[in-house]
Amino acid sequence: MSHARPVLERLLRRAESARRRGADARVSLPMRGVDEYTTSLAALPELEAFHAEIALAERAGAIAAQRDAHRGDGTQLLRLTVTDPSALARHLGVTLLDERVAEAAQRLAPWYARFPVLDEAVAIWRQGRKLRGHGPEAAAELADAARAVAARADDAGHERILRRESVRLFGDSKRLERLTPWLELLVTGELAASGLAKEEVWSSIGLRREPQPLLLAGRGMVTLDDATLPLVRPYLGVPVESLRSVTTSARCLLSIENLASFHDAAQANSAGDVLLLYTGGMPSPAWRAAYARVLRALPSPLPVFHWGDIDEGGFRIAAALAAVAREAGRHVQPWLMSPSVLPAGILRSAEVPAPALLAAMRRWAERAGWPQVVESLARQPIRLEQETLDPVMPMAGSD
Repeated sequence: MSHARPVLERLLRRAESARRRGADARVSLPMRGVDEYTTSLAALPELEAFHAEIALAERAGAIAAQRDAHRGDGTQLLRLTVTDPSALARHLGVTLLDERVAEAAQRLAPWYARFPVLDEAVAIWRQGRKLRGHGPEAAAELADAARAVAARADDAGHERILRRESVRLFGDSKRLERLTPWLELLVTGELAASGLAKEEVWSSIGLRREPQPLLLAGRGMVTLDDATLPLVRPYLGVPVESLRSVTTSARCLLSIENLASFHDAAQANSAGDVLLLYTGGMPSPAWRAAYARVLRALPSPLPVFHWGDIDEGGFRIAAALAAVAREAGRHVQPWLMSPSVLPAGILRSAEVPAPALLAAMRRWAERAGWPQVVESLARQPIRLEQETLDPVMPMAGSD
């Protein structure tokens, strides 16, 4: 690459930026402060090559060059000015940002109605900014991600194996994994990264690395599509799609985010007085549908609790469960997720979240319908993994 090319590319970027601002795109660049010209040309052949490249750009109608006619042989460059940004782009063999954005917008247009965040993504690119480190060339991946999320939403009652679904949709077993950042953008509807783990992103649209049963612990009977089974100790795993209902004499229901905490709680729940459900991290659409069926089958006075991480992901999961519960006529209460109910020693050792993270935690706790947790987090900002706490079973009427 000649030393002149980065200078011409810089000129093109400035011209495009001026055009986006509605200013004159015929920007100029004084050569006195351009290192590629004033300090990097160590030998005469390099200087001649630089001048030759500028002359070619002039001949293409892309730029105008002002030269010092009063010094040396008159080839000393004083200033370069863009005369035609499109011609300069053609000369450099690149596509103007406006054209790349227009192509991206056209590629994503079929998905705008379903995923409004895509319109925001294109607006970001139109401003000349990056979206999660990528420009409009990422539109092809975003379109594939939209296809995948839409396919899973249209089949929300079932879970699918990640790599098999990737082959089914794209003929490539690892394509969905590569699309994970864009899947997350579509799932959350947020331009900034949410902090969700990749497994949580996949689960939220019904994808798993391997089949995962719904785990239950407690006392009662589970009705499946083709059988009725007693709950057994320490827990029972059933296919999530076949679960119809649960009958139980438990005093309350407690959903648990993390597997280690679920196992510990199942051991602590020796009398089976609490019906425990493992969400598998972020619950999939199929899990949420099964959860709704369980809630509708339980006696209306039976309290419903959720226990998860005290972080953004934990409250995001809680909000997802709360939305399902509301549709089923239930209210999910927090369990061990408010700083106000935790031991002082735990509070002292807990991490203090950054302001932006704390704001996100409180926002999701609000969406879960937990104003008391929102207020408690404001008074005592903490971030705490669920596994830090020993399991304690809620009592009916607990909060």
